[in-house]
This record gives sequence, structure tokens and C-alpha cells, in this order.
Amino acid sequence: MMMQAEIIESFPLQGKIVDPPIIGRIEEALTNQVNEEVVKFISEQVDVTGNKILFLSSGYSEKKIDLDNLRTIVDLKKLNHRKDINSYFRSMNEKLPDAGIFIGCAESYTERKKRVQFASSKLLNAVLWATDFIVNRVFPKMPITKNIYHFFSRGKYHVMSKAEILGRLSYAGFEIIDHKTIDNLLYYSSIKTKEPKNDKNPSYGIMFKMNRISKNGKMIGIYKVRTMHPYSEYIQDYVVRLNGYNEVGKPARDFRLTSWSKVIRKLHLDEMPQLINFLKGDLSIVGVRPLSQFGYSALPLDLQEERIKYKPGCIPPNVALKMTGFNGVIEAERIYLKELKKSGYLTNFKYFWMALYNIVTRKSSSA
Repeated sequence: MMMQAEIIESFPLQGKIVDPPIIGRIEEALTNQVNEEVVKFISEQVDVTGNKILFLSSGYSEKKIDLDNLRTIVDLKKLNHRKDINSYFRSMNEKLPDAGIFIGCAESYTERKKRVQFASSKLLNAVLWATDFIVNRVFPKMPITKNIYHFFSRGKYHVMSKAEILGRLSYAGFEIIDHKTIDNLLYYSSIKTKEPKNDKNPSYGIMFKMNRISKNGKMIGIYKVRTMHPYSEYIQDYVVRLNGYNEVGKPARDFRLTSWSKVIRKLHLDEMPQLINFLKGDLSIVGVRPLSQFGYSALPLDLQEERIKYKPGCIPPNVALKMTGFNGVIEAERIYLKELKKSGYLTNFKYFWMALYNIVTRKSSSA
């Protein structure tokens, strides 16, 4: 045991596996690399009574690592410089057993903004930020420029939002436990709960498809204009668990939303691509909201059973009835389904004109 303590002091946790009984020495060695608040965050997340802990930093080499009885991985290297983030997270998933803990850090877009805006002039800061946004956020997503960007960056330079970082982690089979901004870096802790997703092309473009439950429980892809950061769909449950729902029935204090989302949702522009789904026959013009699996599971059981008897719609009943909040949206669907069962498609005709009036007079928005 004494030999391991000496190794920790001589080689500050660079790819070393250490045993929890010497946690005091671990904290002492960590302090040489990160501040005390980071040490506290890691100590709060790691079960020091478990088996082995693997600490990673710039000296990490997989060939030197013994993975037997490994329960926790703490990565001190900034995620933004990993070449393929999804592959890296998948490799962490493979190394850990079920319920294994993974802790890491990254520079989110918010922290980057603070670092980039270093000038004393507001005008110069605006220019610096606009340039950084175009080069590091727009270029990697544009078909014409993304290959050029990745050629010069060698795939080892990523600028991501907090939602994308946590979303990629969830996409790789981890459930988010906690996150905290410390010393201008986002630290996150997670637990392995499942195998990585099989989605080959997670949403990343301006227009994308979301998996939603349709009639008879069939899954369909709903088109939308992006108002959330990439990979946001994978952490909806985490955001709701953190903050619950707001007054209009959406996740409260939702950090997944982009800066331009408010305007786009107010004008209902984010939902215009759903006309493609209507033309394909996936949606009616009016109908219950097409929900994700998580959103559907949050509904009362009787409403779940009733709503999948019908095709979902582009315009949900709460827009026509001007009902907001989680409970208001549920009640609007109950009223609509009761009328639909009684009056058939005349109900859709009535609700369409009611909703259109509310939209035109700005009494309703998609947010």
C-alpha cells in the first residue's frame, strides 16, 4: 500500500489505478492538478468504499491499465481536445461495469464565451465573439466548410454547449448524476446505466427529425427546426428531474434552448417542417401532441391508452383552448379527445380555426 502512495506522489495520477483506502493521498495528489472545489466535487461523487478508481490525464495510455475490478474513472483532461468524443465516451462505457461512475470535464460554450471576450472594448468583444461563433460553431456544421474545419483542427478541437456535452454522454449510455461549473470548466458526473444508443446519425443540423410516438404506439420521425442544442433530446429526463415543468408545460429553466429559440418558437417557425409529416401522412393538421417516449410515460395511464387510438397532429388542442402548464396541456387533450370521440372530424375543423385565431393574434406560441 505504501508503494502505491509513493506512485501517486511521483506521478500525479496520470493513468494510474489507485485503491480507495488511500483517499486522503488521492485528494492530496489531485490538489496538485486542480483546485480544492474540484477535489470536493470529485470526492462527493466517488464511492470511496468501492473498488478501484482510474484517474486519467495527459499521460494516459490504455495499454498500461489493468481494468480488473474497476468501478470509477475520473478524467482530468479537457474533453474538447478528444478526437472523436462519441467514440471516447463509448470506450469509457465499455471499460466500466454496470453502475460504474464516470467523471470528466469540458469547456462549454458559456465558459468559452467568458474566455474569448477578453478585450476592454464592448465592440471588440462583439467582433471577437461573432468571429468565434462563425468559425467554431457554424463552419463545423456546414456541408461546404465542415471538412475544411476538421482538416485544420485534426478533429481535436470541439466547441460545444453544456447540453451537447451532457447529451453526448447520455447518448453513450450514461445517466447524468450532477454537473457544476468550476474554474471556468464544466465538471460532470455520471453512472453507466445501459449500452450506447444505436442511432447512427444523432441530430446535428438546422432541421432534424425527432422520434415520437404515433397511432397504435408506432414510432415516427417528426421534422422540426432546431431550437435546442445538438443531442438535447437525450437529456430531457435530466432537465425535468432538475427543474420540473414551467407554466406552459415545458421543462423549466431549460439550458438546452438556443439563444434564438424564443423568437422562432414565438412565431411557430420551429414547427413549420411538420407540414412534411402531414404530406407524408404521419400527422393530422389537428391532434394530440406527438410525444417522446419520456413525455408519453409521464402522462396518466388512461390518457396514454386513449391518445394512441388517434393520429397525432401538427396543432395540439392546448393551442386552440389556450391552456398552459403541464396539467393544462393534459386537460386540453382530455377535452379534445372527448369531443373527437363524439363529433368526429368536425372537432378538428373547429379546433383548427380556434388555434389559427390564437396564433394570429399572438395568444399562443409553441413555447
